[in-house]
Amino acid sequence: MALRVLHVYKDYAPVIGGIENHVRLLAEGQAARGLEVTVLVTNTSARTIEERRGGVRVVKAARLGEAASTPLSLRFFREIARLESDVMHLHSPYPPAEIGALVFRPRTPCILTYHSDVVRQRWMMKVYGVVLRRILRRADRIIAASANLAASSPFLRAAAGRCEVIPHGIDAARFDRPAASAVETIRRRHRPPIVLFVGRLRYYKGLDYLLQAMRDVGATLLVAGTGAMEGAWRTLAANLGLADRAVFLGDVPDEELPAYYSACEVFVLPASHRSEAFGLVQLEAMAARRPVVSTELGTGTSFVNVHGETGLVVPPRDPGALASAISSLLRDPDRRRAMGEAGGRRVAAEFSADRMIDRIIELYGAVQGRSARVDGMRC
Repeated sequence: MALRVLHVYKDYAPVIGGIENHVRLLAEGQAARGLEVTVLVTNTSARTIEERRGGVRVVKAARLGEAASTPLSLRFFREIARLESDVMHLHSPYPPAEIGALVFRPRTPCILTYHSDVVRQRWMMKVYGVVLRRILRRADRIIAASANLAASSPFLRAAAGRCEVIPHGIDAARFDRPAASAVETIRRRHRPPIVLFVGRLRYYKGLDYLLQAMRDVGATLLVAGTGAMEGAWRTLAANLGLADRAVFLGDVPDEELPAYYSACEVFVLPASHRSEAFGLVQLEAMAARRPVVSTELGTGTSFVNVHGETGLVVPPRDPGALASAISSLLRDPDRRRAMGEAGGRRVAAEFSADRMIDRIIELYGAVQGRSARVDGMRC
């Protein structure tokens, strides 16, 4: 009988985001290995639906509304109690999932991936902190994507004995040499050199600091993504005189993203707060052999992007440091090329999707007290 896995988070494809993309890659990869995989999330409407995507059963519970970036759904609790599984895999932070697991699934073997600390909603942490500590004690194993996060998060330090460091992975082949015609089209449409940002437009992404930095960088900035801060950041770009050099692309379809990575000279993740705990987009840029400029947050961002090897790491919330790092790379094509090649090698060696998926399946077996087997083979 196939191992039954229930992944629980707030959103799933086609919603775009780092955690959403990670859950989809993991769920589809596990299904391809013969596991029976269900994903429980909230819907974007007030209707509960069930569908199949990439071999995965996806249940989307009716959404009533949202508070502090947290979708609210009463049906979600009914579904977490109803859906049967041998292992439950929570993706944190999402308070309703953690509350549901504590109340309705107290005995199901539980893995929790701790994606990031909650930073801005400090008022919420007075209540949520109690829930988070309880679910971390309840979880059989806790996954952190980097040793940096495991060591620096106050919540993970308290659960160090049950933490496993398993770096996130990507399908690197997607980003390796997309069609030259697609890359050339982007470079004809937007004046090179090109600096690229990809991500949800949320406060902790730090795009406001990158926009300020671009005043002193002789390049075009392409911004791929949408989110709550889009209006404010579009206004900031206009006020900074960047209307012709900061291009907001909206959500770029997954199949078009590889060409954008290959079209840029430098990729930048200017994250400003610890809510950015890893930065999967850095891996995508590195797989496309592009140098990365990122910030030192004490999380996994500087674990992914190795300063001086795959790119440059600068202090957060410092437009001057961002501008200096980006400009230095734009002036030095040989260094860009060397860092890009080093990034490609690092992704292949450390961040493959297959390696991540296999290690997590092994962890499922461990929490059940037996080896997980898929199609008769040990994973």
